[in-house]
Amino acid sequence: MEWRRLKARLLEAGSVRLSGEPADQYVSRSTAGPSAGTSGSLFFSTGGGRRARVGIDVASPIEVVHRGGGEADLFIDGERVGGRLEPAALHCPRQAYITVSGTCIFHCRYCPVPDLPGRRKEVGEIVEMVGSVADRIDAIAITSGVASSIEEEEAYVLDVVAALASFGLPIGVSIYPGLETPARLHALGVVEVKFNIEAATAALFREMCPDLSWEAVWEALRCSVPLFGRGRVFSNVLVGLGETDEDLKRVMEELAATGVIPVLRPLNPAASLTGQPRPSADRLLALCRVHEQILREAGLDPRRALTMCPACTGCDLVPGRDT
Repeated sequence: MEWRRLKARLLEAGSVRLSGEPADQYVSRSTAGPSAGTSGSLFFSTGGGRRARVGIDVASPIEVVHRGGGEADLFIDGERVGGRLEPAALHCPRQAYITVSGTCIFHCRYCPVPDLPGRRKEVGEIVEMVGSVADRIDAIAITSGVASSIEEEEAYVLDVVAALASFGLPIGVSIYPGLETPARLHALGVVEVKFNIEAATAALFREMCPDLSWEAVWEALRCSVPLFGRGRVFSNVLVGLGETDEDLKRVMEELAATGVIPVLRPLNPAASLTGQPRPSADRLLALCRVHEQILREAGLDPRRALTMCPACTGCDLVPGRDT
């Protein structure tokens, strides 16, 4: 099975059952986003920077057998694929990807975080976390919920970024933005930002994220490109909220024309969307072909990403990396 088809199938399934030798050192647990509060996930890699992140579920029809020392076999659709389990430094391979506040006052319909007993990490705690993996990371990525207010969360994230500058590593930040957020992050030396429009249309955004502003996120994206540069600004767009493929094509074209790289993130059904189907492998593959063409025509290359999701690639089909 070619890699892009294999990864699309894994993204469609969303999980594997894990067997074989003990693999605790390869299991990562999320405190933010739709995967928060689950039993964990792992990164399966076939080498050459090609990896997929999947949840762990004893009921999954797909099996990963750990042979020991990270060597593993993936059994899917009657095939065996040899590969490795990649250890996550902090949340993902080769990055310290840290959630500052694992709680949120907003209630986006696909996100379980507001209902989980999360907390805010102290600045010193975050510095210690990065220090503990500094010898095996190439970048730092910061994300966060909103613990009390957008303004207060931004101020705290800025303190975190300032404290991490001493590591001398590229820093990427993904938070819900205020009006001055891009300029303030840029002034602190952040190299990349990701502000998520989440849904393919304004109507879907209002339905899924009723407390947030579609226009505010778009304004932050437009302001960010002149500061960070074309291809250094990203935005997640969820696939599977009820949008059409034409909706996704339209929003990808608009983002790319602005200099923003869209990140197509397959829905991980959670919160009030629990039970909604994940997007199919065939749909993800078709969208990836459109995505790749749009990025090529706009002169945008996700392979240049230094931080966050486009550099990790585990949760999405990434043109140029998975194709």
